Amino acid sequence: MERSPKHLPLTALALALMGILSTPAAAETNTDDRLKALEQRLNTLESENRTLKEQLTQTEQKVEATGNQMDRIASQGGASNTATSIGGYGELHLNKLKNRKAGGTNKDELDLHRFVLFMSHQFDESTRFFSELEVEHGVTKDTATGSSGVVAVEQMYLDFSLSDAMSVKAGLMVMPVGIISETHEPPTFYGVERNPVETNIIPTTWREGGVTVTARLADNISFDGMISSGLATTAAKNFAVRDGRLSGASAKAKDPAYTARLKWTGLPGIELATTLQRQTDITQSVEATAGGATLYEAHAVLNHGRFGLRALYAGWNLDGSGPKALGADKQNGWYVEPSWKFTEQWGVFARRSTWDNRAGDIADSRYKQTDFGVNFWPHADVVVKLDYQSQQVPSGQDEFDGFNLGLGYQF
Repeated sequence: MERSPKHLPLTALALALMGILSTPAAAETNTDDRLKALEQRLNTLESENRTLKEQLTQTEQKVEATGNQMDRIASQGGASNTATSIGGYGELHLNKLKNRKAGGTNKDELDLHRFVLFMSHQFDESTRFFSELEVEHGVTKDTATGSSGVVAVEQMYLDFSLSDAMSVKAGLMVMPVGIISETHEPPTFYGVERNPVETNIIPTTWREGGVTVTARLADNISFDGMISSGLATTAAKNFAVRDGRLSGASAKAKDPAYTARLKWTGLPGIELATTLQRQTDITQSVEATAGGATLYEAHAVLNHGRFGLRALYAGWNLDGSGPKALGADKQNGWYVEPSWKFTEQWGVFARRSTWDNRAGDIADSRYKQTDFGVNFWPHADVVVKLDYQSQQVPSGQDEFDGFNLGLGYQF
């Protein structure tokens, strides 16, 4: 039906009133939506603020710990005639391990594994002396039990600073390879015992006499080059690299070793490094059936907030028919270790390790080990550790499963 012109103003008025009445409701709805969005944003900002405060607190604690350590060193050093400082570390282990090998002996042992004293002296701004004296297993010889320990100089070297970017060390030093070789104090790593890959393949703490040049190639890249005495393993030792360490004790020096390491620390909490070593004769020319040896190693360390990760691979290639006949021409291993710190005092870890000192043959000679446990730091330099280990080993070998409890410190 056609609408008359006189009805148009009424219709327009009705529409205008509806618009006026509906506008507050729409405005109210939009306001509620904006308030909810603002509330959600505020909650998000509050959560992010809490996280930043936690990270700041952790950073302040680490800075404070470092400052305290520097204060202790400064209080012992400083003037040229009082620039001698001391330190040390130690660890006590309780092993309760069951031997799964038929007829094997369980390991129920309490051992003062290491007692180490540091001593350093600052001669001047560019010349410094550093040393470590270590006692292993508490005694040198226990006549009552027949057990024996070790007293040894683990390190003794002079450090010459040539410039801000270069230094030279000469003396007896641990080799620049792996993660824990140079930093092996108990509060700095997880697990009561040092991991089996860096024990049997690298092996930590392998030390030799020689000269090392350290250069900073860029702000985040450093290079270490070392010439030193080498290993001296033989067929009687199954060409095991660990048994070839001479530790600077009248070490045979006919065939030196050459070591090079490249390390990158371009992001906070991240370290990437690789090491290559070559020795012309791993028997020190004692056996004609063996020759040169090459070590190659790479690792990554990641620390991001509460999460940590360590991963390492290392391997040896030994030349000659002697190592090849035993399968020892190839020796290698790897491990992966994630960890999580709930607080600055509590942290947990898990580690999977596999290693083989006779990887060159077809026989089953590979060892595997799983570890998991907890570290408790009542102080940044004191740690209590508890872990469980489970092994899978070649047929007929000792296979230890069980618990380890440890106490360690550094100062």
